[in-house]
Amino acid sequence: MNKKNIFKRRKLAYGLLTMILIAGVYIFLSRPNRIDQPVPTIVIEPALKDHIEIYGEYVGRIRAQRFVEVRARVEGYLESMLFSEGTYVNKNQVLFIINQDQYRAKADKAKAQLKKDQAQALKAQRDFERIKPLYEQNAASQLDLDNAEAAYESAVATVGMSEADLAQANLELSYTKVCSPLSGHISERSVDLGTLVGPGSKSLLATVVKSDTVLVDFSMTALDYLKSKERNINLGRRDSSRSWQPNITITLADNTIYPYKGLVDFAEPQVDPQTGTFSVRAEMPNPRQVLLPGQFTKVKILLDVRQNAIIVPHKAITIEKGGAYIYVMRNDYTVEKRFIELGPEFENSFIVERGLIEGEKIVTEGFHKLSPGMLVKPVSNHED
Repeated sequence: MNKKNIFKRRKLAYGLLTMILIAGVYIFLSRPNRIDQPVPTIVIEPALKDHIEIYGEYVGRIRAQRFVEVRARVEGYLESMLFSEGTYVNKNQVLFIINQDQYRAKADKAKAQLKKDQAQALKAQRDFERIKPLYEQNAASQLDLDNAEAAYESAVATVGMSEADLAQANLELSYTKVCSPLSGHISERSVDLGTLVGPGSKSLLATVVKSDTVLVDFSMTALDYLKSKERNINLGRRDSSRSWQPNITITLADNTIYPYKGLVDFAEPQVDPQTGTFSVRAEMPNPRQVLLPGQFTKVKILLDVRQNAIIVPHKAITIEKGGAYIYVMRNDYTVEKRFIELGPEFENSFIVERGLIEGEKIVTEGFHKLSPGMLVKPVSNHED
């Protein structure tokens, strides 16, 4: 091999080496972490699994479980009131008495008429029983027998009518004693003593409210309804297959939590097109009468319980038009930008439906200065 060829080959080798060095420098300079740059310190937390209770908060209104108007069913002057306004009354307790004179007289008259008709019926029966054997002996005509039988049957019918009149008179007499239709707290009287009351506009005397159990009405959005259907949760229906039920808690006016829980027992089967909401009702114990009908309150309802859900702190998530993403640290201390599918939000965290598994290291602080593939120095907030 001559010197000229050797020179050419050395020149070619030096050229290739120069190109490799230039490429290496370019690659080195393009790396996220250069040797002369400090490695960023980040805070990491492991992705955890937990049983999560998901709640919704709404504005509710309390109403009585039963609200019954006490009305006069017969006309007369109101004579007496046998209760203290605002107190607890028992079912069938006498509350008012309407003047009974005319109704007692009507009942007495009906009773006397019944006795008279019963006597007529007894006489007609005896006449019929006397004529019947005479007819069999041809001592009385068929006409006599028919008349006696008709008189007896007519008398029996008259007795039936008189018994019905007496029952009606006694019923009207009983209506002069106005009783409570249920046990509960009674309102202020609506009329004064001595007032002429009766069926119609003057029939309302008071109201009785059963409030040892109250109803809490609130409205949920159509989106809430669709989400509950996606999770096979039917509000208003008990489901024995679930280990939990849609209970509610309420907050009182002084911002304290009411000690009893209620249970949703009804959900409107259709959405109001004007408001985009549907009505939900829950029963709430009220043994000490703390909750008053008509009162507004804050309602917190248990909407779902997610078993073994992956959770991520809210502060670790970035949401943009393309979706939500987090930074995850790999085993080689480099970071990966990971897009995830978010589920329900609770407290200061999100449930992750897809894109993350338990135990992966999530960057919770310092991720704003990161880019994919960057080498990092982790600091953990959790003790191993």
